[in-house]
Amino acid sequence: MDNKNNIDKETEEKSETIEWIKSIATAVVIAILIKSFIFNTTYVLGNSMFPTLQEKDRLFANKVSLYFSNPSRGDIVVLEAPDELKKDYIKRVIGVEGDTVEIRDGNVYLNGDILDEPYLDGDAYTHTYNETRWEIPEGNLFVLGDNRNPGASKDSRVFGYISTDSIKGITGFRYFPINDRFGKVE
Repeated sequence: MDNKNNIDKETEEKSETIEWIKSIATAVVIAILIKSFIFNTTYVLGNSMFPTLQEKDRLFANKVSLYFSNPSRGDIVVLEAPDELKKDYIKRVIGVEGDTVEIRDGNVYLNGDILDEPYLDGDAYTHTYNETRWEIPEGNLFVLGDNRNPGASKDSRVFGYISTDSIKGITGFRYFPINDRFGKVE
């Protein structure tokens, strides 16, 4: 009788171990699917989006909406860096396909009208480098960092418009730090 109890106990322990392994494997698969197709997290390195975003802010990046439409003007997006750095950038969409973006006298013009940019510091001056005018072709976007000080943001003024295929997500929520900046990002 004692031997039968030991066998039952061993079988029960093996069954419980297998159930734990199944649960952990299922959780890992679900996490990978969520991170790959629904949303991702990202964090801010540098000050190219200051004052909207600050160094070490942590954000959720929504991927689902990209399956149905391209980012819109004003969206803050996470994109594959179009340069040799092979890291992600966080920038604001200024122009979409068909738009003309021009920078004159420190102001950004969208389709001939000065762009209202309430997210910038009050006295921000948008510097230019080589080009001052861009016509955005189909399937592309023009992005800028909110920090327009010279050299503060590597964006479309440096590398030109970017492909919508390079967008990894649209940010809209800051989850860290948990203080007065916690919540929706605009």
